[in-house]
Amino acid sequence: MPRILIVDDEEHIRTLYALELEDEGYEVLTLATGKGLRDHVRSFQPDAVVLDIKMVDVSGLDVLQEVRKEFYDLPVILCSAYGSYKGDLKSVAADYYVVKSSDLTELKKKIKTAIEARIPQ
Repeated sequence: MPRILIVDDEEHIRTLYALELEDEGYEVLTLATGKGLRDHVRSFQPDAVVLDIKMVDVSGLDVLQEVRKEFYDLPVILCSAYGSYKGDLKSVAADYYVVKSSDLTELKKKIKTAIEARIPQ
């Protein structure tokens, strides 16, 4: 069963994503902060990370840079309510970018594509 790590400071978003992805057959771990994310990646060993960009306590773009230092091949999907972050230079380290929506069709497609494209370890 593929594992998805969701990092978002909004509880309703974490709950929505978790329920939808669990229904799709994924094992899901949710976190309210990106602080210490590399430790969670080491222990949970996700197949993909869904990472919010704008969080209260930390920038998702900064967290992405930290994750890339150790887990360069781990698929990361940036999510934001703002499309303007696509132009941020730090965002190019992500595999995919999705604008938040209550319709998770695009997010699910990106997760599936990311996992299928991942190089087997």
